[in-house]
Amino acid sequence: MPRPPSPLPAPEPARRRRGGAAHARGLAAEAAACAALERDGWTIRARRLRTEAGEIDVLAEQDGLLAVVEVKARASLAGAAAALAPRQQARLMAAADLVLAAHPEWGRAGVRFDVLLVDATGTVRRVADAFRAGLGD
Repeated sequence: MPRPPSPLPAPEPARRRRGGAAHARGLAAEAAACAALERDGWTIRARRLRTEAGEIDVLAEQDGLLAVVEVKARASLAGAAAALAPRQQARLMAAADLVLAAHPEWGRAGVRFDVLLVDATGTVRRVADAFRAGLGD
């Protein structure tokens, strides 16, 4: 005889719960980073912009300077600072090329790659001009 269905849903796998929590932390970190940029006078052009090369967390512009921003959230600022790998830098540069081809009016005064670090307390630190395209090639 078959068992009657349980009135409770099956427990969610631990990995999915962790992934959902990490996603929520990432969204909160991006919101904190955008708020910090806007307080400093930057205009947010896009958030979570998907391109064929990958996603750009934030595009912000101030006085014609376009910042391609990667947001890194970790328990500490030092941990966040260590989290941007060279492969990810290359992906960001390729994504920025695609965005600039689609929006040539952005970044008339130049483009730079910034990293905004967010720790567990919500503290935001900016590493302006964190890396450059074409160096080390």
